Amino acid sequence: MSMKNSRWLSLMILCTGFLLIVVDMTIVNVALPSIQKDLGFSQSGLAWVINGYLIAFGGLLLLAGRLGDLFGRKRVYLIGLGIFTAASVLCGLSMNQPMLIAARFIQGIGGAISSAVILAMIVTLFPKPDEQAKAFGVFSFIASAGAAVGLLAGGLITQAVSWHWIFFVNVPIGAVTAVLSARVLASDKGIGIGRGADVLGAVLVTVALMLGVYTIVESSDYGLGSLHTIGFGTLSLALLAAFVARQARGRNPILPLRVFASRNLSTANVVQALMSSAFLGFFFLGSLDLERVLNYGPMAIGLAFLPVALVMGVFSIRFSAQLINRFGPLTVMVAGQVVAVIALAMLGFGPTNAGYALQLMVPLALLGLGGGLTFPSLTIIAMSDSRPDDAGLASGILNTAGQVGGALGLAVLATLAGGRTANLVSGGADIASALAGGYHLAWLVCAGTVVITLALTVVVLRRPAVHVEMQDECLECGAAA
Repeated sequence: MSMKNSRWLSLMILCTGFLLIVVDMTIVNVALPSIQKDLGFSQSGLAWVINGYLIAFGGLLLLAGRLGDLFGRKRVYLIGLGIFTAASVLCGLSMNQPMLIAARFIQGIGGAISSAVILAMIVTLFPKPDEQAKAFGVFSFIASAGAAVGLLAGGLITQAVSWHWIFFVNVPIGAVTAVLSARVLASDKGIGIGRGADVLGAVLVTVALMLGVYTIVESSDYGLGSLHTIGFGTLSLALLAAFVARQARGRNPILPLRVFASRNLSTANVVQALMSSAFLGFFFLGSLDLERVLNYGPMAIGLAFLPVALVMGVFSIRFSAQLINRFGPLTVMVAGQVVAVIALAMLGFGPTNAGYALQLMVPLALLGLGGGLTFPSLTIIAMSDSRPDDAGLASGILNTAGQVGGALGLAVLATLAGGRTANLVSGGADIASALAGGYHLAWLVCAGTVVITLALTVVVLRRPAVHVEMQDECLECGAAA
């Protein structure tokens, strides 16, 4: 096998590992009612099937990315994939609430460790910007397709067999991916820890991020202004401040503060957090909208979101690379953000009971187009200024921004939608109309959030320094792989 084809095969293997994680994030949501009925979860207890995963995942991303730089990204990736696969077995075997929540927490650890280094490995595999555009397009396609696959598979497996099998399906795929990864992926030694490991710094940042994610995901129950939310949020920020102070003085910091000297990386992370809050918030609340207002079942919900996944996937894998090569990632990203704003505004101002074709299909397709143009470009801009030995860290920071931003956005949007619904009900509206009113307010807030990212992109971000023409053979070898 030629070196070029070997690199694209490596990309496919990495994307398969990431697909497992993306599918798992959505497949569980569809199975939650069955899990609740089988294991006797309360409504608040059921949330911990999701929250346990999110806290571990969001809390470990940054540290895991840096561990890849220090000890070798292939090694860290394989360890994470192994933990995720083993935890999937435990999830499937769970017969009580504590076991499932604990297994989900372990699964989040594995997901964070493996996914944190993937972007850095892609940058290493494809150092030329022309090839990176294509590679990140494939990566974005996998992410968008995985979300739709999770929704469809969750409904199908839960209805045909049982919820246990949504976890068991990860096992053979994870095992095969691990074997292929060990054989095909190039080994790297990492930069090492010649001056010692900053263990205290690692503990501080992990606990700070876990507390932060915990505060965010629990704020929907306690309220954004509650003593619980403010107290744990303040503690998280205090630990984060202590971590930053330690990194500024340390000889071998986990997070060298020099990475934030890059205007592109720093701003791109803010944009990533805000874009993720809008997109992830929409998908979660959109599922509830389809279920509670339009009375869709699990399979119908998965099918309803297919326009987003298909359009995002097609543009990510087939057109985004050519457009980025022709116009530059900054211009393509601006175009994607504009399209996303239009789509979310159409959803927010649109009718509430006009049916799927008139109400949802066109804006969902436009939202997929906006995402397909924006996210590959954003990744290229964010990683463009990172040093080779900091690529894993930059990848971890970008992933952390997306996870924390998504969790925060979901909490805020759920609170706003719930408040709007309550006001409409108290004013005499029927429950379906009140729910629709709350969700439509959330879509408009999502549109406003993307407008903020558009302003940041235009005013603050700058074009990556290097721009190389796309080579047709890269497209051909990507398709062949």
